[in-house]
Amino acid sequence: MRPILSHVLACIIIVIGLTELVYANSKASINDYGQLPSTSQVEVSPSGQLIAFRKTENDKDMVFVFSLKDQKVLRITDVSAINPKGQFFTSDNQLILWASEYRRISGYIGQHNVSAAFRLTIDSGDIEQLLVPGKKIHKGQTNVGRIVGVSSDGENLFMPAYVGSSASDQTPNYSLMSVNIDNPKKVKRIERGTRHTDNYFLDKNSKPLVMEEYNNKTNVHQISIKKDDQWQSIFEVTTPIPFFSVEALTPDEKHLVLLLEDNKHDKTGYQLLSLETGKISSTAYTRNDTDIERVFTTLNRIALGIQYSGFSPSYVFFDSDIDKFVQSVVNKFPEHSVWITSYTPNWSHVVVKVEGSQYAGEYYLFDRSLKATYIATERPNIKPEQIHPIATLKYTASDDLSIPALLTIPKTKVNTLKNLPLVVMPHGGPNAYDRLGFHWDAQALANEGYLVFQPQFRGSEGFGSDFVRAGWGQWGKKMQSDITEGVQFLIEKGYVNKERICIFGWSYGGYAALMGGAQTPELYKCVVAGAAVTDLEAMLATEKRDYGRDSWVLDYWKRSILNGETKEDHLESISPASLADNFKAPVLLIHGENDKIVPYKQSKILRKALRKADKSVKLIKLDNDNHHLVENETRVKALSSAVNFINKHIGQ
Repeated sequence: MRPILSHVLACIIIVIGLTELVYANSKASINDYGQLPSTSQVEVSPSGQLIAFRKTENDKDMVFVFSLKDQKVLRITDVSAINPKGQFFTSDNQLILWASEYRRISGYIGQHNVSAAFRLTIDSGDIEQLLVPGKKIHKGQTNVGRIVGVSSDGENLFMPAYVGSSASDQTPNYSLMSVNIDNPKKVKRIERGTRHTDNYFLDKNSKPLVMEEYNNKTNVHQISIKKDDQWQSIFEVTTPIPFFSVEALTPDEKHLVLLLEDNKHDKTGYQLLSLETGKISSTAYTRNDTDIERVFTTLNRIALGIQYSGFSPSYVFFDSDIDKFVQSVVNKFPEHSVWITSYTPNWSHVVVKVEGSQYAGEYYLFDRSLKATYIATERPNIKPEQIHPIATLKYTASDDLSIPALLTIPKTKVNTLKNLPLVVMPHGGPNAYDRLGFHWDAQALANEGYLVFQPQFRGSEGFGSDFVRAGWGQWGKKMQSDITEGVQFLIEKGYVNKERICIFGWSYGGYAALMGGAQTPELYKCVVAGAAVTDLEAMLATEKRDYGRDSWVLDYWKRSILNGETKEDHLESISPASLADNFKAPVLLIHGENDKIVPYKQSKILRKALRKADKSVKLIKLDNDNHHLVENETRVKALSSAVNFINKHIGQ
């Protein structure tokens, strides 16, 4: 390994002016870090005069609507029974809430993650679900909260749903429904799709214009347009895994916007598919230094601008005035992540959330004059002086691949970055990546005096398609050695005490933590794995059961994990449960009881294997919580258990 330091302290110095005494007198608790954000989902209304936000406090879940003009609360609605995951205005009197929960469906086995959309009328407080399974749509579906457009008069929302020929039809078609916002019981089907339909786009007259389909059995990905009341295919490709996403229509409705790897780069680019010819063309918005990971649109999914990947997001908008406005807002917060969370249709107002070494998730409303109105913070118990600074760095793996990473540094150790205890935190996914932001678990560990290392190992998104492909088939191999070599880099630099290192991760990060304990048992003094995959063969069997043998999802996981590897014992050789004899460090397993992404059974498999091998292991079950830790009580329990376990083994 030939390590190369990039800029470890690049974004630290901005907070060093705060004294250690101030910090010591205001140290936050594990509970403060572990709590879910108390304020979230801040949205601005079309007029720019109203703000809506979700407030979670004392077991209450409330939606507030506040008038900026009158400086008063217009509506407070208890949404505890809904548990919304997102919201947006369709008008100054209508707020749409999107929610999901694990529950049983009558006539079907087990619990399912069921999502739905609700309409909240602000002046009356009336709240009602927009589409209800079993009422004009198939009762056995789990995702009925998706909205793909709004009518030109603003009276109806367009929502896809499965609709059968009868109540007993088990092969329903994915159709497009029109739902009246004021009276959601007024539902009608405006387009009959197929079993393979995935997506719809509408024209400016609210008529279906584009239909996207993917056939899992034939692997045909198809785009069709509506001409003379008939669907005509304009693009078809056979692929076992869809390799592009359809994001929007261009304002002239002549092209679809695709996010797709550009032929000239290895980055995800902004490309256009002609609705006349079906040909795909590149655009100047594709860059060779970053991926495009979001397209900003209107409610009817007309493209407005794009967001580029990176430790901090960056933006380009097609309207020069909007672009200038957004860049001016972002420049107000140098060396931080500025996330655009809401905007008015004419971009007269924009809501941003700011995270980084001075902000724990602060919401601001900006108007075109750049007047800033502070809205709220996600974490009122975390003060700016309690946030531990975050640095970026790069190191070089043994095969010369450059690996980016984040370091969260205890505030009291910034000037003496030497011989510190280390917690390694690989991210989940695995094709996700960590951003420069408020990582509640990393911040809690830095608060205990630990240097926290978040390596963006090969296979992580955000750094180009070649970087992602470099991770295919590298579970337990180079993806793991990237992490190990990053730790060795920090040791060689003198930042880390090699006798005081633990590894801690969630989901794939939990798998990586366990593989670290199995493959490099001398390196780690403890291992913490949350919602971790421990038996890959069992994992693939679960995916096959849940999605079907023909699903592209199963092909995706086979490519990610195997990438053509055919050895019969390969999955066993990279499964922590098969390597129990290798462990030396004590292991803490944490898992949500209702986890449908990585079943709780995965942690039970490893616990059994480690006990059989006479290794130290403890499993904590998080009752009534899922893969994402959405309950305050269990989230705090998970964090405090992990921190206490790490303190026991490498704390002072």
